[in-house]
Amino acid sequence: MCGITGIYGVLDSAQHVQAVAAVGRMNAALAHRGPDASGVWSDDRELVLGHRRLSVIDIQESSNQPFIDGVSGDVLIFNGEVYNYRELRDELKKGFNFQTDSDTEVVLAALQCWGFAALDRFNGMFAFAWWNVAKRELFMARDRMGIKPLYYTEVGNQVIFASEVRSILASGAVARIHDPIALADYLRYQTVHAPRTMIEGVHLLEPGHWIRLQGEETEKERWWDAASEAAKVDPVASRSERTRRIREHMSQSIDLRMRADVPLGAFLSGGVDSSAVVGLMQEVAEKRVSTFSVTFHEGEFDESPWSRMIAKRFDTDHHEIRLSADDFLEQVPDALAAMDHPSGDGPNTFVVSSATKKAGITVALSGLGGDELFAGYPVFTRSHDLMQKRWLASWPKGIRKLVGSAYVAMKSSGKSRKMADILAGDYFDLEHTYPLSRQMLLERDMRKVAPQIAQHPNAVFSWLRDAIEPGASGFSLPFLSKVSLAEMHTYMGHTLLRDTDQMSMAHALEVRVPFLDHHVVTEALASSDDEKWPHSPKKLLTDSLPGLLPDEVINRPKMGFVLPWDRWMRKELRTVCEEGLHSLARIESINSQEIDRIWNAFLRGDTRWSFSRVWMLVVLGNWMERHGIE
Repeated sequence: MCGITGIYGVLDSAQHVQAVAAVGRMNAALAHRGPDASGVWSDDRELVLGHRRLSVIDIQESSNQPFIDGVSGDVLIFNGEVYNYRELRDELKKGFNFQTDSDTEVVLAALQCWGFAALDRFNGMFAFAWWNVAKRELFMARDRMGIKPLYYTEVGNQVIFASEVRSILASGAVARIHDPIALADYLRYQTVHAPRTMIEGVHLLEPGHWIRLQGEETEKERWWDAASEAAKVDPVASRSERTRRIREHMSQSIDLRMRADVPLGAFLSGGVDSSAVVGLMQEVAEKRVSTFSVTFHEGEFDESPWSRMIAKRFDTDHHEIRLSADDFLEQVPDALAAMDHPSGDGPNTFVVSSATKKAGITVALSGLGGDELFAGYPVFTRSHDLMQKRWLASWPKGIRKLVGSAYVAMKSSGKSRKMADILAGDYFDLEHTYPLSRQMLLERDMRKVAPQIAQHPNAVFSWLRDAIEPGASGFSLPFLSKVSLAEMHTYMGHTLLRDTDQMSMAHALEVRVPFLDHHVVTEALASSDDEKWPHSPKKLLTDSLPGLLPDEVINRPKMGFVLPWDRWMRKELRTVCEEGLHSLARIESINSQEIDRIWNAFLRGDTRWSFSRVWMLVVLGNWMERHGIE
């Protein structure tokens, strides 16, 4: 796990000197991602590459990067892990004289042997850049699910790229100006969806895509698509066959992701997903699994009884990191400072990662992805119910609006306002109802908060419409799998995975996500609605792991982090909040009076403005001020 940087398009000696210095600054901005080694390599004509290393597999100095092939002169910078590197190495060893035990050298050899087709053989999370000396070609790629990021921008004749936005900013070549379309996207969804970022002209390479640069030629392509691959999954004769396959894929995924030459453990909340990961780890582990739970003194959001139950069941080397709510609160400013790209949902991951790293762990397995693949969120139930109630669209629109207004009057909240908007709409299909489910500022709010940019199209609606329209790869998916596809693109892909990367790497902690093994993903997407329904908490998953988890965990209510954000934001974090909102209000397209009105409504306890809807505005203003974004 590392950080990569580079500048392509160096044309003369003066540009070369400047590019080397810029990559040095870019590397320094990624020091937290790779504290174990740093390197810069340059080609005297076209390219400068940089790398920061967190040593995980083959921690010897010979595996440091940029990694140079002694025979061809090819160079690779690589962030992530290709877990099946041992199997690939066995295939390649007749044609290559390997000098290290690293997955980095195997990745380079695979690319040299199989070309771009090597991507199909990789099982892992990665973003890399390969310089092919013979072709004078730079090839960059991102993993199937977008677990590891790769940002890039074009400035004049150069392409600048890195693992983080702040590293690109450190190059000094990018204007610190926000993208208005991205700002509209963030206000709606507390994140920005690829390929855009909050910085104008800086892009995030989409999951499962590659870019090829050669001379003045640029080519970009999608090399993997979840919906298309799900369509290729062999049909099953029975539900028991499906559950057998899921169990097999999960076991293989866990086994691969336990490969490391440094201390490895697992996050354990005591929920279904993390408990399943720990149980499967213990089945293949050669020694006791180390588990880590961040628990709280306050009983109302303390999950320790469940995590202890699982730790005892699987005889893990369990570590409870006891915090008070105030302990968590103290780390919020540090979490804001660690944020590479604004996100409204990051401090939780920051605190858990900090505690785990301090306990001596460098690699941790996480249950992220289980809810999205196996219908664990309420959005699956709501979306299913709305599809069953499509007949409501036959009611006169005026009556539906009245019903919605009455509902809001009885129970004024973000959820009731969303339901009112659905009832007032013209369509009850997924592409119209799902985007509302994850929306933070509704369209009526957008027109007040940012009237100049509210007209920009809803990015989630546009993407989902294209993804599941007739002829698209997602059109033939089962309905619940279409919801999964939407969840993977939106909340999981651009909030959870982004937060996991930036907040864990702030502490040089590598987080692996076995649920996002592409075999598990495609098997889950290929599963019919009947296999996942009647709906109970992730029934297809728990049925695939019979006897592994106790009933108390399978049937426990979903908790997550339930911390006193409302109180903090009105008291302990009030100054932080007001500073962030003030910074946001100075942006020309933002209505400062509406920001003040929202803040005052929140202070009065107006239930329309939950802490999460206000906090994402605070985060955005804080981030823009911290990075000098105009």
